[in-house]
Amino acid sequence: MAVTTVQSNNNLVQFTRDINREFIRQNMFSPFMGPGLNAIIRLRQEPKKGGEVMNIPLVTKLTGKGVGRGPLVGNEEKIDNYGMRLWIDWARHAVVSTDAEKHKDDGLVFEEARPMLSDWGRELQRDELVEAFMALPSETSPVAHSSDDGDRVNGIRWEASTATQRNAFGAANSDRILFGNAVSNYNATFATALGNVDTTNDKLTGSSVSLLERIAEQASPSIRPYSLRDGYETYVLFVGTNTYRDLYEDLKTVHMNAQVRGSNNPLFRPGDLEYGNVLIRKVPQISTYVSNVWTDLKTAGNSSSRVEPVFLAGQQAAVLGWGQMAKPVTRKEDDYGFVDGRGISMAYGVGKMFKKHPMDGTSLKQWGVVTGFFSAAAD
Repeated sequence: MAVTTVQSNNNLVQFTRDINREFIRQNMFSPFMGPGLNAIIRLRQEPKKGGEVMNIPLVTKLTGKGVGRGPLVGNEEKIDNYGMRLWIDWARHAVVSTDAEKHKDDGLVFEEARPMLSDWGRELQRDELVEAFMALPSETSPVAHSSDDGDRVNGIRWEASTATQRNAFGAANSDRILFGNAVSNYNATFATALGNVDTTNDKLTGSSVSLLERIAEQASPSIRPYSLRDGYETYVLFVGTNTYRDLYEDLKTVHMNAQVRGSNNPLFRPGDLEYGNVLIRKVPQISTYVSNVWTDLKTAGNSSSRVEPVFLAGQQAAVLGWGQMAKPVTRKEDDYGFVDGRGISMAYGVGKMFKKHPMDGTSLKQWGVVTGFFSAAAD
């Protein structure tokens, strides 16, 4: 048992009683979550308790030409549909201390347990959403599902995928994957396509954003734009720190030309950029994952250069399914009240939404995402 002890500097000291907790970034995906069909990250919660798999039905629009005066009988169109399965697993964490340690704790360290556990949960879900956007669609449960560690990220994690699996993913999603700034960079061998991304022509720019948008508009099945409250339709592009840097540099001229519109211009909003009908949101963890988890991308580009993914998202790009909402828990074995344990417990699954297309085929298409790969040197 790992008992929380009070670090010596936090023992009784007269000049301060405050503790500065480590800053943990809020979930950058939160504004785009919701239960509606138009949400980018759809929240699902089954009304009944129990079960570890959710079924999420998906249907494509009708494409038949219909009939005029001819017979309608025998010319009906079947509804192309699919049920995406989402596996749910548990996520729990806790801290524990004793009355002896709390008695000498002048900084109230243990009182920070609840907010720290909440931060841990938000950070975990943010990181697992990043993993889910990068994962390859799969109809099987996560590898570590139902194990002691648990696994809530549905699909095949990028770092665990094989060359064969990546090639199959690229073939199935060729209409919604972009390598650099030219559609012609695509290759049936995924590693070759990544190798076509060079450091001169294939950084993320304003033109890249427009190209990603056009790909989304022409994809089949179509990728529906995200509907904003004011009635406008747009896509949201999630980018890492390095690709955001390159895009911002490219848009400097646009920024200067837009200054006459004043400080209310959305181009001047901290954190987000807007270009055309695309809102660009920086999610620094995308770059962090390339550095620490998807490490093969650090040398995947032309001349072994660094490549980073970006995700242009429309409606129902991903799903966060709750089996049990996060709730606080306390330790029951308290040694007559001497041991104090506080924790958090939740059950959910997160995945990039996908559909077998056509329904009687074998290809798994990501439903609401265009994935781009761009050259992005680390600072």
